[in-house]
Amino acid sequence: MTVRVMLVSPAMNAALREARFDGDAPLDPAGERSARAAAPALPRSGTALSGPSERCLGTAAALGLAARPEPALTGWDLGRWSGRRLDEVGAAEPAAVAAWMGDPSAAPHGGESLRELVERVGGWLDGVPGAEDGGVLAVAEPAVVRAAAVHALALPVKAFWRLDVAPLVLTELNGRSGRWNVRLGRPLTAPQGS
Repeated sequence: MTVRVMLVSPAMNAALREARFDGDAPLDPAGERSARAAAPALPRSGTALSGPSERCLGTAAALGLAARPEPALTGWDLGRWSGRRLDEVGAAEPAAVAAWMGDPSAAPHGGESLRELVERVGGWLDGVPGAEDGGVLAVAEPAVVRAAAVHALALPVKAFWRLDVAPLVLTELNGRSGRWNVRLGRPLTAPQGS
């Protein structure tokens, strides 16, 4: 049976603007306004889920979704780097950052490796049951969306670093375990100046 999974990246917040490793920061007022404005562009679905972070749950609420938290959609566990800025960690631990970005199995921060993230998200994706009711719509952190795309397309894990996921963008995956089609990057908001 064909499965339809639609992943929406959460709205902007202060941590994302500051290039911080996620942590668990809520939406700021601008992010909440953006999510409310994007709500009319959401596709219909039968099931609404959300990553358990405050940012994902806040985005789901602002989008008007009665989403239940899904632990498998938890953002990337970056251990002791969580909440810190990338430039700060890079200056303090350049070799660790280089290892983390160069080796998908490395986890110098004490959290989850990139390979483990892709495997976790891929396991969830392959386990989503087929639905006749419009599929699954989930608000998920950008790293989770990127990991889903890498898994669905059977890309090398290092391809993760070549994918960008902007706030409030819809990524659609259709298929089933072992055979997915991916539609990347449909913004839920009108471009500026439109």
